[in-house]
Amino acid sequence: MAAAHLLAASTSSSSTAAFRPPLRLRSPAHTPHLRLNRTGRRPFPVVRAAETDAKDAKPKAPEKAPAAGGSSFNQLLGIKGAKQETDIWKIRLQLTKPVTWPPLVWGVLCGAAASGNFHWTVEDVAKSIVCMIMSGPCLTGYTQTINDWYDRDIDAINEPYRPIPSGAISENEVITQIWVLLLAGLGLGALLDVWAGHDFPIVFYLAVGGSLLSYIYSAPPLKLKQNGWIGNFALGASYISLPWWAGQALFGTLTPDIVVLTTLYSIAGLGIAIVNDFKSIEGDRALGLQSLPVAFGMETAKWICVGAIDITQLSVAGYLLSTGKLYYALALLGLTIPQFQYFLKDPVKYDVKYQASAQPFFVLGLLVTALATSH
Repeated sequence: MAAAHLLAASTSSSSTAAFRPPLRLRSPAHTPHLRLNRTGRRPFPVVRAAETDAKDAKPKAPEKAPAAGGSSFNQLLGIKGAKQETDIWKIRLQLTKPVTWPPLVWGVLCGAAASGNFHWTVEDVAKSIVCMIMSGPCLTGYTQTINDWYDRDIDAINEPYRPIPSGAISENEVITQIWVLLLAGLGLGALLDVWAGHDFPIVFYLAVGGSLLSYIYSAPPLKLKQNGWIGNFALGASYISLPWWAGQALFGTLTPDIVVLTTLYSIAGLGIAIVNDFKSIEGDRALGLQSLPVAFGMETAKWICVGAIDITQLSVAGYLLSTGKLYYALALLGLTIPQFQYFLKDPVKYDVKYQASAQPFFVLGLLVTALATSH
């Protein structure tokens, strides 16, 4: 950008260069110094255009910069348009992206409902809340933090103002957060097995499996997210199947039909994961990540996304119909129809609007399926 500004300046002034007075070098009024952020660390390098003598020249703001002022609410949720914070605890919360917790929490609820053994007693409610904390704030927070850590080079291109590439939080603070959230999640999984009286610690092993999947999704050498198909399916499984299995195992037993249905929903999760890839096309392409929008182009990828989500839900509706659950099948079909009114228009512009307006229908469909399998 600096080179572009300088080139533009030289081009526009070349015709009058002969009439300019000679340049004079002036000593700065004070010795320039390096400004550090609140952690005492330099942020990722930022190239700044050279200052000009024209006082009316104003630097052009980066296109990807957040809106001036930003939103404190967006910052707490960990989504675009966030306010730039200096409070370390707000920054820590932002890294865990609370906006991504509800699908996991909902998955636990669906699993508990599908078990047929959940009762509205104080103990069962308390168990489910602990399982939701394990799945949401702890293990999803761990997943999001470790993903941001390994994506710091990509974020330096796509979203350089995010906490890690901007230097708002130090490396040691990030690594500490990763370990605390991981150990807390695994500890709660072990606690739930003891609480439920399991002979085999199934909830703990599901937590271990989910944590391992999150690690190999984000970290080299495997870094599953480099492959659009495998990475997005893994993400869908961790967001839908694993919390459902944990909730059902906590109150009952996993059955083959549940494993099949939740695996199908993980294909829908693949489509949902693609939604988040559209905004990162530039950085993914620069670093060689073969996300589906990079591999197939935006137009094809958006139809793959829609197809994965819709075909999955229609398949589940067909399964429910084949087992005599007509009303549940019709309810799921009705929830599928309104989900893509915004997304197909422009997947980059409307990604947040899609997630806010369409995904509630999707998660309600999950609950419909859970209630159908519990009867």
